[in-house]
Amino acid sequence: MTQSDKAGAQDNAKRYASWKYVVSLSETAYTIILVAVFAGTGASRILEETLYRMSANRLIVIPAYIAILGAGYFLLSLPLHFLGSYTLEHVFSLSKQKIGDWFLDQLKAGVISFIIGLILAGVFYYCLSISPHGWWILVSCFWVFFSVILAKVTPIVIIPLFYKSSKLTDETLRSRIIALAGKMKVKILDVFEIDFSKKTLKANAAFVGVGNTRRVLLADTLKDKYSNDEIEAILAHEFAHYRLKHLLKIVFVNAAATIAIFYFLSVSSNFSLSLVGLYALSDLAALPVILLYFLMFGIIMQPLEAYISRSFERHADKMAIETTGNPGAFISMMEKLASQNLSDRSPHPVIKFFFFDHPPVDERVAMAEKYREGERA
Repeated sequence: MTQSDKAGAQDNAKRYASWKYVVSLSETAYTIILVAVFAGTGASRILEETLYRMSANRLIVIPAYIAILGAGYFLLSLPLHFLGSYTLEHVFSLSKQKIGDWFLDQLKAGVISFIIGLILAGVFYYCLSISPHGWWILVSCFWVFFSVILAKVTPIVIIPLFYKSSKLTDETLRSRIIALAGKMKVKILDVFEIDFSKKTLKANAAFVGVGNTRRVLLADTLKDKYSNDEIEAILAHEFAHYRLKHLLKIVFVNAAATIAIFYFLSVSSNFSLSLVGLYALSDLAALPVILLYFLMFGIIMQPLEAYISRSFERHADKMAIETTGNPGAFISMMEKLASQNLSDRSPHPVIKFFFFDHPPVDERVAMAEKYREGERA
């Protein structure tokens, strides 16, 4: 690739990234406005009252309320979501997915979100009823526990709904990955290939699951275009997260954030609810107010969580290079991923501060170059 080609590719990646930032910020602002309007205009209270007139059974009313709320949000946010996850991906030649398949994925995601939301809301209202003062502790503990269970079942329940997978047939590569896992003292069920190419032309690999569901997932868009050394570099990075206990640390960070949100909600809810004409968290109509707490707290916490994540990623990069002893493969892998995924290689510091949960590509390559120079010396 000539210098002119590289410059053109980087300009294209910058344009793609800029659009993604704009859409992401717009979706966040739009969601906050929608939820605030739904609560502030009394529409939430009207919906609750209407449902209770139809049935006094709370086991019917809660699912109905959540279903209507979710469906309404899906329809109202569809244009922006379609722009960000379908139109841009096709404009920048990152996807060949047909529009019908895209809508089917959205419906699947909506059903999953409804089930998860119903479970979490049901437990929330139950804890509120049995412990009016200490509910926030009970709810926080359940949400943390539920997140661990969700991580365990995702590889065997959720991912198969969106991607077909099969055991990796390349025995040479499979043996190298299993040997690498053994070297890094990571237990895995097996190595699987998923049909990423049906939805996106981007490349990815993941180490997912908990306990006996822990496995390696390789996208076919990665397996077919990367050398075994480069794939080993990617997975050494993923295994490093496990070895360095990053996943456990993230669970603790998320647990602390969850407890903080629910505690703050418990001590400030009376004031917040009074602003929209409500009186108690036990009112189903208060659900949008609770969602606003999560949205606002998420915005506040995002820079801190991104900073922690970038720190973890740097440590995982270093362990991956030290374990494989092949900084050259790491560098070539990062260069390929940046080109294939249209990564913003050197974002503005403000963009990096808010959006990047990984160090930018140029920083990661520069770090690996230092290792390579050390080898040469």
